[in-house]
Amino acid sequence: KDIGTLDLYSGVWGGLFGASLSLMIRMQLGHPGAVFLKSDWFHNVVVTTHALMMIFFAVMPILIGAFGNWLIPLLVGGKDMICPRMNNLSCWLSPNALYLLMLSFSTDKGVGAGWTICPPLSVYPYHSGPSMDVLIVSLHLAGLSSLVGAINFASTNKNMPVLEMKGERAELFVLSISVTAVLLIISIPVLGGGIA
Repeated sequence: KDIGTLDLYSGVWGGLFGASLSLMIRMQLGHPGAVFLKSDWFHNVVVTTHALMMIFFAVMPILIGAFGNWLIPLLVGGKDMICPRMNNLSCWLSPNALYLLMLSFSTDKGVGAGWTICPPLSVYPYHSGPSMDVLIVSLHLAGLSSLVGAINFASTNKNMPVLEMKGERAELFVLSISVTAVLLIISIPVLGGGIA
């Protein structure tokens, strides 16, 4: 349960930072012509950081990490997650990835590749400094954190439910976490290979 609480704190902190970036974007869009952020490049950097911050460091830690760690053991009738050490690893990789994301935001000119990290903007002429490399390492750490957590959730949902809570009798939240975990396990290695 403590890991779920730490995930909640981490997600709230990431959400607050992402909300401040969202306010910057809204102020820029309210004044067309690069008035507030001073340059189109910095606008791209803010959009990129905001998107990755909200997905990997606000939504996933809160909705999957925190709620999952608190609710899954209760709903399947277990005392805790099935692999506590994997839980710890998943939790402690996330702040390191968050630190690297913020470092990429402030290194060199920042990463202005857009929220998709699209290849035309992520190549050498636009990012000659280390910012893109730092961002890619950050995304790999965040992906590894999600992958380890997803394996833990999937194995907990598969192996720990009491007899009355298996199959169609399982709670809808447990089923949704199971589907999300399987999709993460399938997709994250592909995404990691795509941005490498």
